[in-house]
Parts: sequence; C-alpha cells; structure tokens
Amino acid sequence: MTLQLSGRWFLPCPHVSTHSIQCRTSPYPNPKFPQTRALSATASLFSPPPAIQIVGGKTPTWRENGSVTEAVDDEIDWAEMDADLYYWTRALRPVQWYPGHIAKTEKELKEQLKLIDVVIEVRDARIPLSTTHPQMDLWLGNRKRILVLNREDMISTADRNAWAMHFSRQGTKVVFSNGQLGMGTMKLSRLAKSLAAGVNVKRRAKGLLPRPVRAGIVGYPNVGKSSLINRLLKRRMCPAAPRPGVTRELKWVRFGKDLELLDSPGILPMRISDQAAAIKLAICDDIGERSYDVADVAAILVQMLAKLPTVGMKALQNRYKIDVDGQCGKMFIEKLALRLFNGDVHQAAFRVLSDFRKGKFGWVALERPR
Repeated sequence: MTLQLSGRWFLPCPHVSTHSIQCRTSPYPNPKFPQTRALSATASLFSPPPAIQIVGGKTPTWRENGSVTEAVDDEIDWAEMDADLYYWTRALRPVQWYPGHIAKTEKELKEQLKLIDVVIEVRDARIPLSTTHPQMDLWLGNRKRILVLNREDMISTADRNAWAMHFSRQGTKVVFSNGQLGMGTMKLSRLAKSLAAGVNVKRRAKGLLPRPVRAGIVGYPNVGKSSLINRLLKRRMCPAAPRPGVTRELKWVRFGKDLELLDSPGILPMRISDQAAAIKLAICDDIGERSYDVADVAAILVQMLAKLPTVGMKALQNRYKIDVDGQCGKMFIEKLALRLFNGDVHQAAFRVLSDFRKGKFGWVALERPR
C-alpha cells in the first residue's frame, strides 16, 4: 500500500502523526503490539527503555557533531522488525545485481575449491544472515570452514555476543574481525592452520613432502575479503576499496611458509528472492549502487533506525535539525532534502546512507539471530 499526500507518494510507515493520517505497520504484527497506531505531535516515540547491563564490553553510543551520547541497548522484537521490513519492501522495485564477472568467478571458484583445504567465509557483522549465499553449503560440502564476521567495530557488544552464541550452538567456528585495523587476523591465521593440520599428516604418511595450507576466502561483495588478506600479509597485495565489485579475478597469495590464500571476487545469487535481505545489502553498501533506488533504501533505513532503541527518530531529527511527525522515511528524506540540499532527494538520501555506513549513529546491527 502506498499513500499520496499533496501529490507525493510515500512508503507505508509504521507511525504517522494524528495531524495527518494513520498508517498500518506490517500485516503480520506481533500480538503484543496493535496493528494500527497513532501518535500526537508532542508524544514521544518511545517510552523510556528499561536499563540492562552489558558485561565486559563497549557501551552502545550515538554520535552527534563529534560528541558522544550514551544509549541503552534495549530489547527489540526482531521478528516484528523483519515483518515490517518485508511489508515496506513489497511496493519497491526489486533489488537485483549480477554483473558478468560474478558468473565467471562462480565457475572458476567451484574448480578451485577442489584444491582448498579450508574455506574462510567472510560476512558483514551488521547483517550476517543477509550476507549468506544460499548455495554456499552446497558448494563447500564437508570442507572445513571458518566463519569471519568482519566490521565488528560497527556492532555493539550485545550484538557480538548474540551472534557468537548463535554460531557456537551450531558448532561453527567464528572469528570477529576488523579488516581495516587488522583485529582478528592473527587468530584467523592460526585457526586456518590448525584446522588443516591433518593435510600434511596424510602427506607424510604417503611419503610426500609437506606443503602450505591452502585457504580460500569467499563471500559477498564489499564485505572486506581483500582488506582482510592485506592485513594478514601486512602489505597491499590485493586491490581493495569501500565499494562492491573491485576484485574481479581469483588470485593466490602466499602468507609465510605455511599458508596460501585465495582472494576471490564477491559472489551473489543470480536472483535475490529475499528482498528484505537485498535492502539490507544496499543499506550496508554490499551490492552495486545501480541495483537500487537510493531514496527508497534511505527511507527504509530511517524507518529501521527509528525502531531501534539505540537510535530512535528523535536522534535522527536532532542530528539533521529537522522536525517530522511520525516515522515515515520518505517524508523524512524529503524534508532533509529541502533543508540541506535544495530539494535534491538523491543527495539527501545518500547523506543518510553515508552517515550510517560511517558509523555516525553508533554501533548498529540490522539483524539478530532468528
């Protein structure tokens, strides 16, 4: 459902002021919440959240103009968030991106997997589920795997602990890393060597000389695969940039005498059926910009951030110095465009996305284990 106000079209929004209209949330609401909600212009969007304690980690923060304001990591109904996101994306143009080099890479990677002892799958720590290739398990079979959640500096300790517990229950070895600063890289190197130690035991039993462990690094575009390798090697051996599609061919590099690494271009499904996941890829810059409408994606990001207790609509309004009734993302982006960019909606939308990607709203994950 779309809504028309004064000749403009807006996405369905979870909250709209009583001065305008009432707007439905997801058609699959959580029983704890009403399906139709309205707030007065002066009502707060969130009641004060109950404080909880995070032991042994960093406190989530929200940054504004260089200052740091502490925020409380409150409980959020992630199932309701997923249902809302599904509802918001239904009316949008599908996000699809499958450049020619990905098809070639997929074919070559399947061949190289026969030579690999251990696979290192890199995902974006903000969206670990959305950066999971649906065919990865089929391709890897029984090969030993290490899961790397990169950009751990962009999520809270509570997010990190939740994912660590989730993958521990699955029996998956996980390493949290920061490819830009090198955090987690040495642990990853040791783990890869230890998992593949049996390779040279078998070779010696056959009278063969030992060889370096071969590790293949795979994952979605722009999740930090090449940066991770460069940090491991402590020199720039693989091209890396903060945008999807920079690496376009497979490349083997040697790390010391004991480890060889295969850098690979990002791989995506030919068709992304889960459009909620596709929108998250766009928000986190893990898919080509030509595949989506920047204004639509930024509007959904605003609505997601408004539902997060660590950010909230009030924080968004304070940051950009604009006042918007309710939580309608399209309305927010259009008002921001009028205030700062002479009505240029594209520039306003890009500003919001860029601020999120740079961590201006603090440590914010867009997913939790289901």
